Amino acid sequence: MKDYYKILGISKDASQEDVKRAFHKLAHKHHPHKGGDENKFKEINEAYQVLSNKEKRTQYDTFGSTGDMNWNWGNSPSEPNIEFDLGDLSEMFENMFGFGRRGRKTNLKKGRDIKIDIEISLEQTLKSITKEISLQKQIICSRCQGTGAEQGTSLNECFSCRGTGEVQQIKRTFLGSVTHWTICPECKGEGQKPEKPCNVCKGEGRVKGNEDIKIFIPAGVDSNQVIKVAEKGESGKRGGEPGNLYVRILVKKHPVFHRQGDDLLISQPISFSQAVLGDKIDIPTLEGKILLKVPSGLESGKVLRISGKGIPRFSGFGRGNLYIELIVKTPKHLTKEQKVLLNKLQEEGL
Repeated sequence: MKDYYKILGISKDASQEDVKRAFHKLAHKHHPHKGGDENKFKEINEAYQVLSNKEKRTQYDTFGSTGDMNWNWGNSPSEPNIEFDLGDLSEMFENMFGFGRRGRKTNLKKGRDIKIDIEISLEQTLKSITKEISLQKQIICSRCQGTGAEQGTSLNECFSCRGTGEVQQIKRTFLGSVTHWTICPECKGEGQKPEKPCNVCKGEGRVKGNEDIKIFIPAGVDSNQVIKVAEKGESGKRGGEPGNLYVRILVKKHPVFHRQGDDLLISQPISFSQAVLGDKIDIPTLEGKILLKVPSGLESGKVLRISGKGIPRFSGFGRGNLYIELIVKTPKHLTKEQKVLLNKLQEEGL
């Protein structure tokens, strides 16, 4: 059996004022919107609903509690059982305890952010580039210049909310009347209404259209990096702040080079004689071929490094390296002459 007096931290001879005071204190402490425990908050509310009602309190003191919030407490038809939703309670306590006051409005006119992908080649990461795209989105209405009002007319202060974007609502609760601030339904929280809506955008201040946008992509960018282009998202409603454009860069896979951070890796086959005797061979880079000296006596799988031939660092300082893994090829088909030569080498212990 639940002990409602213990839950509220009061004695059985506590006055109705003591019950109310204890409830306010605990509800404020355990409110879910302030980081409290939701189940504890419900339990406190359950105890208060019983002990704050004289008839229910008398029946509780006489018969005890089963913890069921839907008991029939013997109310008359004119006094039905009262049940409360936690969302309604949360809204009520936000206003009662000061963390639901006015001034929490978001920018209702702000335009939507846009996210797009742009694909570039590995070669294009070597230098900063500018990409120009045509983006279909909400743009400023050219007729009303974003005001939403027909030419020659003006924006008027909303009569319902007096330009604040909010109106008062009074709710009756078991604690009495509670004042609640909500978005004005007349102006949708904007505080203004066009005297006559624009014939093109119908009062929105924006229309669907295309905009050409230049996107600067810095050297060294890697796949999945996101570039923010400020205020190039959708235009805001009636001159509201525009959203932002977020561009995710996708670097295409290269058939030759494998990228690891700012470094590049390639595998380069060499012949058996080149591995034994050494040689100079052409090595591909993203900027053309270069000559690489292969040392004699090289084993298959040896990795050589060429400094500064990787990807430019995104920070703007220096470049990564190019790593070449040299793979010694074992011939599968030999001519008679090659077999003779290899047999001679074998006789010499090679």
